Amino acid sequence: MVGTGLKALVILGLVVNWSSPGFGQGTPIIIQDAGVYFPDQTGNEWTYRGRVREGVVNQIEDKTFVNVSKITGREKKDGVMVTVFHDTNPGDQGATDSYYLRDAAGIRYYGSKPGTILERQLIPYQIVRFPLEMPSSFHQLDRTSLNLGLDLDRDGQAETVDIQATVSIDGQEAVTVPSGTYDKAIRMEAHMQLLVHLSGDGTRISGFDTMTLWLVKGVGLVKYIERQMVPMVGVGKDRLIEITEELEEASLQGGTVLLSRRESPAHGVLTRQPLNHELFQIPFSSGLDAYP
Repeated sequence: MVGTGLKALVILGLVVNWSSPGFGQGTPIIIQDAGVYFPDQTGNEWTYRGRVREGVVNQIEDKTFVNVSKITGREKKDGVMVTVFHDTNPGDQGATDSYYLRDAAGIRYYGSKPGTILERQLIPYQIVRFPLEMPSSFHQLDRTSLNLGLDLDRDGQAETVDIQATVSIDGQEAVTVPSGTYDKAIRMEAHMQLLVHLSGDGTRISGFDTMTLWLVKGVGLVKYIERQMVPMVGVGKDRLIEITEELEEASLQGGTVLLSRRESPAHGVLTRQPLNHELFQIPFSSGLDAYP
């Protein structure tokens, strides 16, 4: 992904559609205590039950996986102290560490380990802005002629890519996951669009990554759904990937909590969000690896 998906968060169109049911054009709501949606104390741990559906038309592979996301501490990166998240298997892509900085302006992503050539050209970048305003959106990335780090047409030269991304906060709604039902989860949308320029003949191919996420006060990320479309070079078919992770249980501030309750935990239980890297990393990187 936010990486795995994340990522991450994600980009396709830069026009936000506010006509979705339940998210109208009413007076914006400002959430001043946004930090309680992002608990980041060292030792906090979230266990997610995941599912990956991948393939082309009539050839869909469906498999499940488990990912445990844990905050392992703080370390200095690029001159600033960042929060370190370790994920055991985000998006069924294997273990990774990812790095985030939170301040009064919001949350910035500082990359991952192992990272990619493309990611290193983009970090650090903003993934959340404070205060949270619903509805709202901002342009996350708009970059051209980056080194993709992959030779898709096998001519011995890495391709270049243009990237555009936007992040939006749609509003609040109920969401049900294995740990319970939460009535007022914040719903975020991340959209990423990439245009790859093949070095061999100049052909341009496009792909996209879309992610929907639900954040709960005092708990953090409880669910995300990521959808990727990856054109297959020389095949003439698009590869479709859908990744879902849902919160199964969380161990927060030293106590294991089975979050099976109708309401979100009370204000002040935690101090911030699980910056689970699926939310914010460059999500299409794993999809591009699927190119033949």
